[in-house]
Amino acid sequence: MPKRSFVPNDQLRILSLLAVALVTLLLAVACSQATDEPGAAGVAAPDSIFPVPEGGMTLQFVRDPVPVAELQMVDLDGRVMSTRDWQGKVTLVNFWATWCGPCREEIPFLVQLAERYPDHLQIIGVSEDEGAPDKVHDFARQYGINYPIVMSTTEIKRQFPGVFALPTTFVLDPDGKIVQTHVGLVSPAVFEQEARHLMSLPANVTVETVEENAQIRLANAAQATEIPGLDLSMLSADQKELALQRLNADSCTCGCQLTLAQCRINDGACDLSLPLAQKVVEEIVAGN
Repeated sequence: MPKRSFVPNDQLRILSLLAVALVTLLLAVACSQATDEPGAAGVAAPDSIFPVPEGGMTLQFVRDPVPVAELQMVDLDGRVMSTRDWQGKVTLVNFWATWCGPCREEIPFLVQLAERYPDHLQIIGVSEDEGAPDKVHDFARQYGINYPIVMSTTEIKRQFPGVFALPTTFVLDPDGKIVQTHVGLVSPAVFEQEARHLMSLPANVTVETVEENAQIRLANAAQATEIPGLDLSMLSADQKELALQRLNADSCTCGCQLTLAQCRINDGACDLSLPLAQKVVEEIVAGN
């Protein structure tokens, strides 16, 4: 008859502890997998287009988002759209112009986002170009823009106020409320992770709510369209475009190391930037 083998009590205790540790480990793995669901905070998004810093990124949305009222617009192809149709998707309303260098730089990224998230994200381009829209239509075809473009109007600007520089992008949540406004060139990863979070897709982000910032400053290569103290209304469309290009490129001589446009907006106390800006306009009017 074979002998029975007995395990000492100490070994039994060790085996029990190992079993408990194994079960704990399996539960931890299961929980971590369960959090990899849409909307989970801090989850890496391996299917994102644009890379996110290793530690993730922090997004800021306004604490009290403002809803956009119903407004009808006609795009360059003659199609009528309404802000009411934007419900249910994240919307980026991007103010831009063909003459704006930073705008041209970010358009390919917007095209990629529109192609990647057709069921969750929509992008509306609002052109600030003066004159007939033919130039904008040709530009859109050349750059392969795959989202609707409308020409800017007083009504549109009333719903999206404070566009003093290009590009300016308003971020709307699926309820049609403005949750963020970006002035200047923004990393496409920010746009993507904002959209993914608002669409309840996995996003490696931390979200903060902040008060709306009414301070006007030019940053991130923003191109000013309104210059404090300077009236551009008497200029033709071509003259205004040239004036804005020069004002966003020529440097102020006050030592601020800013362009004339930046100095006028960021430093209202400067007494050199306005005469220099006026001189630019005078030269353009004179054809110099």
